[in-house]
Amino acid sequence: MKSLFISAALFTTTLAAIAQEKEQDSTKVESLEEVFIQAVRVDADSPITHSNLDEEELETRNLGQDVPYLLNYLPSVVTTSDAGAGVGYTYIRVRGSDASRVNVTLNGIPYNDSESQGSFWVNLPDFASSIQNLQLQRGVGTSSNGSGGFGASLNILTDEVSREAYGEISNSFGSFNTRKHNVKFSTGLLKDRVEIAGRLSKIESDGYIDRATSDLKSYFLQAAYKDRNTLIKAITFGGQEETYQAWNGIDAETLETDRTFNPSGMYTDEDGNTRFYDNEIDNYAQDHYQVLWNQRYNNNWSSNVALNYTYGRGYFEQYKEDEEFEIYGFNPIEIDNDTISTTDLIRRRWLDNDFYAINANINYKDDALSVSAGTFYSVYKGDHYGEVIWARYASDSEIRDRYYFSDATKNEFTAFAKATYRIDDQWQVFGDLQGRFITYETGGISSDIIPLNVDETYSFFNPKAGVSFQLNDANQFYASYGRAHREPTRNDFEEDITTPEKLDDFELGWRYASEAVQVNTNLFYMDYKDQLVLSGELNDVGAPLRTTSGESYRLGLEVDATIAISENISIRPNVALSSNKNVDFVASQDGELVNLGNTNISFSPEIVAGNMLEYRPVKNVQVALLSKYVGEQYMGNIDSEVSKLNSYFINNLNVAYRWQNVPFVNEILFTGLVNNIFNVEYVSNGYFYTFEGVNDQGNVTTFEGAGYYPQAKINFLVGATVTF
Repeated sequence: MKSLFISAALFTTTLAAIAQEKEQDSTKVESLEEVFIQAVRVDADSPITHSNLDEEELETRNLGQDVPYLLNYLPSVVTTSDAGAGVGYTYIRVRGSDASRVNVTLNGIPYNDSESQGSFWVNLPDFASSIQNLQLQRGVGTSSNGSGGFGASLNILTDEVSREAYGEISNSFGSFNTRKHNVKFSTGLLKDRVEIAGRLSKIESDGYIDRATSDLKSYFLQAAYKDRNTLIKAITFGGQEETYQAWNGIDAETLETDRTFNPSGMYTDEDGNTRFYDNEIDNYAQDHYQVLWNQRYNNNWSSNVALNYTYGRGYFEQYKEDEEFEIYGFNPIEIDNDTISTTDLIRRRWLDNDFYAINANINYKDDALSVSAGTFYSVYKGDHYGEVIWARYASDSEIRDRYYFSDATKNEFTAFAKATYRIDDQWQVFGDLQGRFITYETGGISSDIIPLNVDETYSFFNPKAGVSFQLNDANQFYASYGRAHREPTRNDFEEDITTPEKLDDFELGWRYASEAVQVNTNLFYMDYKDQLVLSGELNDVGAPLRTTSGESYRLGLEVDATIAISENISIRPNVALSSNKNVDFVASQDGELVNLGNTNISFSPEIVAGNMLEYRPVKNVQVALLSKYVGEQYMGNIDSEVSKLNSYFINNLNVAYRWQNVPFVNEILFTGLVNNIFNVEYVSNGYFYTFEGVNDQGNVTTFEGAGYYPQAKINFLVGATVTF
């Protein structure tokens, strides 16, 4: 890693020496802030399907809910929450692909966990308060760092350098005893060169689901140096979360009779009474350290180097009844001539990991040509282990003895080069070549007390190409092709899945823009080989399991628009229609493997639609009706009626008033959000499982079951942000 950093520094020094062009007014060239994510972002007229959100739009709904909920009204996006109200563990799916298949970068650095490939926003509570803007690319998108996007790529740029000093205090309160408090500040540019800025946040909520509490803390601190052509940032951010577990869901009968019931932590005491363990929690902390250096040499050449270190550690705690001594390495004991070999106990399962990354890119841009090339290298090291912190019968064990341990190391090297060439005023072409090289090793004993020894190497070549045609000032057409590969996750390896996935993504789009109407329309065909689809089942810690589907595809149409009906009223509708199929899916049925033919891919609704109706009655007042429809979907891949989730249609009301020219402060922003205003009882997520047993006639039969995660009925959040 050290040699890579030195090479990057020498290269940028050499490039500065050969830059001969006369420096022009910096206001005419790309912002240095944008160079951080230039390599993973696309322009508005590129042949890549994408959506953008900026800070101004985020702040009207930023009342404590996690980032996925703020993206809920983008095309093809579906969100859900364990606790039912968007605080705590929240998840996003794009085009039917879950969060482990959505590539996320923060300032160009991968955020997805290296082993699970998931993005856990609960570890970065209130991160939306430190976002400058973000871009969601649907499909394969452009080359990015980290695991490839199989449904989408989300790249986030954190707060820009503020020229002016400011202070900010924000507080919000709402249903389920939810409250968020944060403070932000910036020194502004001291002597036009140096800025120090930061944020502290705390979010608490009781959750809609019983005992699904959240206690979340986070911070963001930035020191920046900026002049005409140089921007250097040292950033640290992170969070500490403590959430009561709510990942078990409930069955159909309980959903009808007690939809907020939470079985997590339930046990029977010595008197036969049902009780709930009060510390059945997930406790995890994550700290990120980034050094970002952007250099502009003239109006054509720029570069950026990024260093990252992430430290994560934490555990989840469980009360377990009648556990076998053998699992924990306990020896049987004799009490009053009885042999004791089971016990009630409390255990913690730990994850302790380090993630190092370096990223270096070179960028060239003129009126006709834009080129980026770079490399990325990362090292991940993670320890997985379990310990017993209390047992009714502890045998000869010692407190915090580890009953399983395994370590893991994952190295990744990526190199890419991409270019956009404007042939004339109408035509432009795009090309993108990426190589990813991964090694993953792990050894020891898994949490299932099974030997887990993996030593795998993967080499992927991911080409992408596209073309755009500007017919006239209002109409643009584009077509693109992209290939992506993904390596299996740790859970996949535990299920003996080692084959990587491959995706060929074809996109065909039309963009229309006039003064009052903007429309984006695209067709997509995503052709998968060995796609790892969610089986519907969960493991013993609530993580979804996957199965290889062989051949599968997603074919769809997405349309989103912004329409100004009048000076005060606008609408922003979007709809995604898709067919998502496994081809010749094979499953075990009644003791035999059966080819079920074409079946629906799990968690992939055929229709997802949204709308934002915005009304501005007077200056600084905005009222918005936010609507979301998600069609029915299967939670498994065998088209079982037991696995079907019903469709739902939810409406939220968002109000914002910006009070300016306030005595003693710059302004106060009042915001309010009423979620699910029509009090709909709906379920946005669940799980489906099958098992084989013997029926009353003595025949082997496949039995089916399902679990559900109900979401909150009508609820509200209100807040005020005071800026000094």
